[in-house]
Amino acid sequence: MTKVEELNVKIFADGADKAGMLEMYAKPFVKGLTTNPTLMKKAGITDYRAFCKDILTTIADKPLSFEVFSDDFAEMEAQALEIASWGDNVYVKIPVTNTKQETAYALIKKLAAKKVKLNVTAIMTLSQVRDVVASLDPNVASYVSVFAGRIADTGRDPVPLMAAAVEMLKVAPAAELIWASPRELLNIFQADQIGCHVITVTNDILKKLSLVGYDLDEYSLDTVKMFYNDATSAGFKL
Repeated sequence: MTKVEELNVKIFADGADKAGMLEMYAKPFVKGLTTNPTLMKKAGITDYRAFCKDILTTIADKPLSFEVFSDDFAEMEAQALEIASWGDNVYVKIPVTNTKQETAYALIKKLAAKKVKLNVTAIMTLSQVRDVVASLDPNVASYVSVFAGRIADTGRDPVPLMAAAVEMLKVAPAAELIWASPRELLNIFQADQIGCHVITVTNDILKKLSLVGYDLDEYSLDTVKMFYNDATSAGFKL
């Protein structure tokens, strides 16, 4: 099987815990980082601007995506321009629609014209991919983030959709496709096989990288030992 160091897909760490972000940033196989308001809320962050600027004092040489959080497109634009000003490695995450399901394509086109590096997020259909790509400046670095993991949660196989999205991005040479919200380590290898450019991975999944290529007989024995040891330590009797 393909070794981690032989993968073409770029692994981005997804999280908002500062210690975890810095731990993943230090790993050479992590090529960038992303976060979002939900992860930041779970991490207990209350000052959005202060958190982002603090992280950027250390992470200045790998792509780092921060998301706008307004539901109004005019305010979203103002937030995007401020966020973009924080660093050359900063990408601004723009949701594909607002909560009213009004599309963000006009805003994406406007920001792309201003050379803002974008990460268009929460995409789940090929029609959304098509319209986002049409709105981007093909020569400005950007990410098109398709939530393949959430697509899988609905019982649909995301691989054919992601493979089609790879083809759609060929008209925008500076844009890269992100396989977002993976559910298991296997997704990294699936993304690599179809030529997806980036996959965002949580720290919990990244910690399983040590298992790649592990002998399955040994893994079976490890599992049996785990069950036995846990039953023994629990004092179970029949």
